[in-house]
Amino acid sequence: MNTDVCTADGLEADTDLERRMYGVYQENVESLYYFLLRLTRGQAETAQDLLQETMLRAWRKLGELPADASVIRRWLFTVARNLAIDLGRSRQTRAEVFGVDISWAPSPGDAYEGLSDKFVLRDALRRLTPEHRTVLIEMYYNDASVAEAATRIGIPEGTVRSRSFYALRAARGILGASYEPGP
Repeated sequence: MNTDVCTADGLEADTDLERRMYGVYQENVESLYYFLLRLTRGQAETAQDLLQETMLRAWRKLGELPADASVIRRWLFTVARNLAIDLGRSRQTRAEVFGVDISWAPSPGDAYEGLSDKFVLRDALRRLTPEHRTVLIEMYYNDASVAEAATRIGIPEGTVRSRSFYALRAARGILGASYEPGP
């Protein structure tokens, strides 16, 4: 049997489906678009994409949908809502980041970056005054409290606090000036 030959009944059925789809589209497109626009928080392109996918699903199921326009309308809005929810979930899962170049960030297991960071920090510490360097080493490398650092170094606790504040500020300045992430 040759399936390439179209019968008059087949053309009429296709034409009827096309007319029905056109009617469904005309009756629902505007309100459905504004519904999707609210769901996407004003993202017009996303709302249009979801509208197009909703209408495509309606086209595929048109023969199975009842003739009642209100039932079709509820079905369309349910499909559109579910598509919007699915899109939101997929974006959360992928944790999309738009417009941010993070290619310079080291990967967690990158040994080279860790070694490089150590050299940069060592260089920054060398460029600090001996007083600032001593306080930072006691507090951050030797994990001493302010009181312990003051006792070990032999200076008052207030001086340790002051030196650590200014030492960190100086180190940030040194690191900011000498270490800029590459492209």
